Amino acid sequence: MLSFKREIIQLLHEIFNITFTLFKVMIPAIIIVKILVELGIVPYIAWALEPLMSIVGLPKEASIIWAATMLTSNYTGMVLFFQFFENDPMTIAQTTVLASMMLMAHNMPTECAITRKAGVKVLYVVILRIGSGLLMGWILHLLYSTTGILQESNQLIWTPSEVDDSFSGWVLQQLESLFYIFIMIAGLVIGLKVLKVIGVEKLLSIILSPFLKITGIHKDATSFTLIGMTLGLAFGGGLLINEAKKGVITKKDIFLSVSLLCLCHSLIEDTILMFLLGADLISILLFRIVFSFALMIPISLWFMRLPEHQHKHFVVPVSNKT
Repeated sequence: MLSFKREIIQLLHEIFNITFTLFKVMIPAIIIVKILVELGIVPYIAWALEPLMSIVGLPKEASIIWAATMLTSNYTGMVLFFQFFENDPMTIAQTTVLASMMLMAHNMPTECAITRKAGVKVLYVVILRIGSGLLMGWILHLLYSTTGILQESNQLIWTPSEVDDSFSGWVLQQLESLFYIFIMIAGLVIGLKVLKVIGVEKLLSIILSPFLKITGIHKDATSFTLIGMTLGLAFGGGLLINEAKKGVITKKDIFLSVSLLCLCHSLIEDTILMFLLGADLISILLFRIVFSFALMIPISLWFMRLPEHQHKHFVVPVSNKT
């Protein structure tokens, strides 16, 4: 009985420790982003991105959507998408290109803060996510323009409801999101314990090891990487921060796991959101997975050949302090 109580206390401590660590990073980032948005920073980012839109075959308005998405979230980008293209739709190909770029680079201030806390430098993460977004968008644009597929006008299958733009509405939305994250973290921590006890975690490691092997990620980081890939970078990153503070996984595995999560995360929720915009499901799901793992091969080879004294330019020490 005492052993069971001890296990429950340890479990609760782990849940609150992960949540506190994550919120300590997320809440300041959310506030800073709100201030930047209110100061009108989005148009300046859009102006910088506008020349790149022609490279991926998108109209200049797409730069505003991507800029807002990078600074805030996919939901903001979706609202702007409907404002710009509800009456004058893009093609399915263009919608898919924009959606793929949004999937690669969104909510950057918050998610970069999480990856920094996990131990990877922000500049690398920013370059990787924006660069991979442009690369994936360019490849898809070449594929669609060369083959002539998906050139029909995009038919919207869903439109957003009214958004409460007031300050109180924003605060309520953030509180709801944070509560949702707390519930998800609790579920993930308990779920991982159960999976470990019944042996499913080990089975997953065996099944996924051939795929993760090509990325150079050790099996010890498999469960956190899988969670981040399916549910989101915040959830996988939160668990990764916790393990990094314990010193359970190496700097190499932290770097490679974060790199993969930057390219391929939230395959469930974010894929559904982009599908609602009218994007091609095969491209935003299957092609994204293949693209991410393919890009991880040179990243992994490069990092493992990088002299150890140069790792400090990409990986930062992780503090054991909560």
